[in-house]
Amino acid sequence: MCTPCCVSQLACCCGSAACSLCCGCCPKIKQSTSTRFMYALFFMLVTVTCVVMMSPTVEAAMKENIPFYTELCHRLNAGENCSTLVGYSAVYKVCFGMACFFFFFFIFTIGVQNSSGCRAAVHNGFWFLKFLALLGCCACGFFLPNQDKFLEVWRYVGAIGGFFFILIQLMLLVQFAHRWNQNWSSGATYNKAWYAALALVTLVLFSVAVGGMVFMVVYYTHPEACFLNKIFLGVNGGLCFIVSLLAISPCIQTFQPTSGLLQPAVITVYVMYLTFSALASKPIETVVDEVKGNVSVCVFPFKSGQKNDANIVTGVGTAILFCCILYSCLISTTKRSSTALQVYRSDMAENERARCCFCWVDDAEDYDEEKTGGGQNVRYDERDGTIYSYCFFHFIFFLGSLYVMMTVTNWFHYDSAKIEKLLDGNWSVFWIKIASSWVCLFLYMWTLVVPMLFPKRFQA
Repeated sequence: MCTPCCVSQLACCCGSAACSLCCGCCPKIKQSTSTRFMYALFFMLVTVTCVVMMSPTVEAAMKENIPFYTELCHRLNAGENCSTLVGYSAVYKVCFGMACFFFFFFIFTIGVQNSSGCRAAVHNGFWFLKFLALLGCCACGFFLPNQDKFLEVWRYVGAIGGFFFILIQLMLLVQFAHRWNQNWSSGATYNKAWYAALALVTLVLFSVAVGGMVFMVVYYTHPEACFLNKIFLGVNGGLCFIVSLLAISPCIQTFQPTSGLLQPAVITVYVMYLTFSALASKPIETVVDEVKGNVSVCVFPFKSGQKNDANIVTGVGTAILFCCILYSCLISTTKRSSTALQVYRSDMAENERARCCFCWVDDAEDYDEEKTGGGQNVRYDERDGTIYSYCFFHFIFFLGSLYVMMTVTNWFHYDSAKIEKLLDGNWSVFWIKIASSWVCLFLYMWTLVVPMLFPKRFQA
């Protein structure tokens, strides 16, 4: 029983077979899901490595626990105390290698329409060889000539790619909000209980948004300071109110009968989250108190200065960051999402059966099943054609690599960046979050208005 399983895994690592787990009792897995999971695993391994490189705590632990650490660094020609293997410059070089890896596969898989060709076989298999290639790409960054010039140029490339990745995240959110509302509205045609579900979820989301607004007003404003906080809270709150009214206005309802309050509720909650994240990332302000002296205001309520609190906040923030990146990289590569990124279609969910977890349904439901000896069964769901665009999949991971690079190194405050201080706040992150909230509102408003501007195209 063990020998066939080992042979199967060897074929996965060094051949074109789809990856599966050794245990036969594991749930069946699709070939397309297995492939995307393996690329995501590669992505997360490199991301965790970058996080470790930005941690002075890990660097200090290595000095204490690794024997002959200084001599080892000298033999590796890595500078004093391996200085070239840590810090923002090391993260830039590692992410450069990962970005090159995914960009190569983006070029390599252009035009692949089915899984029977040799290029598709390389995309879906040969994992051990691809892992070695990824390691080689990441290592090559440390041997590039003219390092200072490379870091300066790559920083701007990373910023541009990171901004595009943020834009894709926001477009996916807007698409998700529309599709959710349309799916449940179509269910209400056959069962009125869906109206109750729509009303309940909408009420809960708006309650969360209002609660978040009140929370920020209480903790992030001060009578004598926090002027920017007051402005942005007022502006974002007012814009959310405007788009909510616009979504249910008669002129919008004429062209989009399914438009309702659920979409603006989703957008409002996310905008409140971005606003909160921006205010939490803003540098600390102080006011003079006659009794206590200088008092810090407009700061994250849980920043008590205690080490445990800082570790909890950093850990939770890093976990959320990983989840958001993986969600954007994987969900944006489905056929539905990639179509929505090209042009918003108001009939996207008309033919879908209403369901609570519609967003996790796969693009294909008919596939062949192949038994793998002693291991997990694999469903080959790409016999007749690809389930997702291979080249677009790698392009999204290419942009995700640049986004990780900029986020881990605190965007333009890279010189003083430390992973333990990722959430301490700086002006770069503050303005990026605020701008993202405005772009999100603009994108949603555009999807409401564009059928009015081009009615013939959307009627077709």
